[in-house]
Amino acid sequence: MHWYSVGTEDLIATHETQTAGQEPLVRDISDTALWAAVFRGRENDRPDALFRDPYAARLAGDRGGRIAQEMKFGTRHTWSWIARTYVADQMIGDEIAEGTDMVVNLAAGLDTRPYRMSLPRSLTWVEIDLPGVLDYKEEILGGERPACGLERVRLDLTNHDARRKLFAELGGRAKRALIVSEGLVIYLTREEVAALATDLARPPSFQRWILDVASPALRAR
Repeated sequence: MHWYSVGTEDLIATHETQTAGQEPLVRDISDTALWAAVFRGRENDRPDALFRDPYAARLAGDRGGRIAQEMKFGTRHTWSWIARTYVADQMIGDEIAEGTDMVVNLAAGLDTRPYRMSLPRSLTWVEIDLPGVLDYKEEILGGERPACGLERVRLDLTNHDARRKLFAELGGRAKRALIVSEGLVIYLTREEVAALATDLARPPSFQRWILDVASPALRAR
């Protein structure tokens, strides 16, 4: 298995905006997907945009806008969110051109690449995330048509047995699969990342992994 690292800053959400008796603005890690969608949506307003995501603003919604506005680090380092998206877009396109027939997106969040990228109809794109995230996504994008075959799997990736079973099933269907995980490993311990890597290395068809890495200082923040 070949490893890629996209060096970008994925800011860690905190509950700093919570006040007594009120629900925290960022309820859990899944809400950071709303945050990321805000910046993808704003890129559309630039005349020199690196990519276009016509679905991002809808997915971000009012809550995503509030997170970006009110969080301590909400609007700092905007470039890093855009850079991560753009670089991953390019790498995914290159891998598909080399023969990738399946993309497995771990903790897919509100990613819209199956809809906004130019992809072959023969490609299978598999999104894996928690039920609440994918239910919300389907509600917002239910009327849209993806460019390729799109599957969604509701799964907690911390369930080791379930993920190994899923990886084996997907690996058996693909000739050359690409794994994508944006904004995931920053939330995992060293041991959890190693265990995930071991599980991903089992299926012979899982040949590439695109992931982003963060510095120790960013993790501490």
